[in-house]
Amino acid sequence: MAACFQISDLGALSYYLGIEVRQGKEALTLDQSTYASKLLERRGMVECKSCVTLMEERLKLMKASTAAKVDATLYRRIIGGLRYLVHTRPDIAFVMGYVSRFMEDPREDH
Repeated sequence: MAACFQISDLGALSYYLGIEVRQGKEALTLDQSTYASKLLERRGMVECKSCVTLMEERLKLMKASTAAKVDATLYRRIIGGLRYLVHTRPDIAFVMGYVSRFMEDPREDH
C-alpha cells in the first residue's frame, strides 16, 4: 500500500472506537470494559451488582401499554450505547434486540 499511498506506520493497534485491542503471540483480544464502565458511570449505576440472568425469563413486553412514558432520547442513548457493546459481548445480543423494539415509544414498564 505504501507504493500507492502516502502512509505512516503508527505501530500496533491498541485502541479503536472504544474497543481496546491487545495483540499477543497467540491471540488478539478485543475488550470494551472501559466503555462499559463509562456507560454505567453516566447512568449512576457504578455501584449496582451484576447478575447472571440478563433478562427475566418469559418476560412479555408489549408496545400497547398504559404505563407512563419515559424520556425517549435518554432511552435511545442507553440502548444505543449497550448495542455497541454487542461487538465484544455477543451474550447480550438477544436482550438488546428485544428492548430495541421499544425505542419508538418507550414506557416505564418496558
